[in-house]
Amino acid sequence: MGLFVHEDPNYDPDVRQVGFNRYKQLLSRYAAPWIKLNLLTVAGAFPLAAGIGYAILSSSILLLIPLSILGGMIWGPFLAGLYDGILRGLRDAPEHWWAAWRKSWRQNGRESLLPGAVLGLLIGMYTFMAALFWWSPAPQTPGTVALYLFSGALFLLLNALYWPQLVLFRQTARNRMRNIILFTAKYAWRMVGIALLQLGYSLIYVLLAPWTVLLVPILGLWYIVFLSQFLIYEQMDQELGIEEKFRVSCSCQR
Repeated sequence: MGLFVHEDPNYDPDVRQVGFNRYKQLLSRYAAPWIKLNLLTVAGAFPLAAGIGYAILSSSILLLIPLSILGGMIWGPFLAGLYDGILRGLRDAPEHWWAAWRKSWRQNGRESLLPGAVLGLLIGMYTFMAALFWWSPAPQTPGTVALYLFSGALFLLLNALYWPQLVLFRQTARNRMRNIILFTAKYAWRMVGIALLQLGYSLIYVLLAPWTVLLVPILGLWYIVFLSQFLIYEQMDQELGIEEKFRVSCSCQR
């Protein structure tokens, strides 16, 4: 990181840092395994992407719905594994990334099927709507575009808080949604920033395609997930007691 950013003389990679030094520390330690997790996650998303693409080329929403749901169910455990790996890095868990990924499949695989199906369906619907905008002979009104972007930002906000809870705690979907509402209400501006950051990142990939496809294996999903979770991790830890619960769990296992 010192190649691009002036190095802090007090920076010690063996001590848990704060602020931007923590950002550098995490990337230095975990960028390589997170890129590997990203490749697995992108591979898991291929059935969903292929199904949505086939439905759009067929101009059939009747195909879109089942293919999006099925593809999302396949993708769900892969996405849970990515969130699990990144959150393990944020709390400095000692497990090797491959062992942790396989453990995530055992612990979260079944529970991630339904959220994955919902996620896949919503991605499919948003993609199909974007195709309809493209096919429409008349330009969309500013209000329609604004509503589309707002709903997309809201969708991204929900994902940024739902999947971490899924991989960290055993609780009902109702409790997760309640936590999302309360957390968003308390940290409204921070969550607005996270949603806009994710929306902007997504738009860059869409608007600059197909060139951005080249970035998918390198940056793809992992970087925006890491950056979003990094910006809210301290607040989530304060509200949900993430690290304290894992310390207690580790102590009980000993």
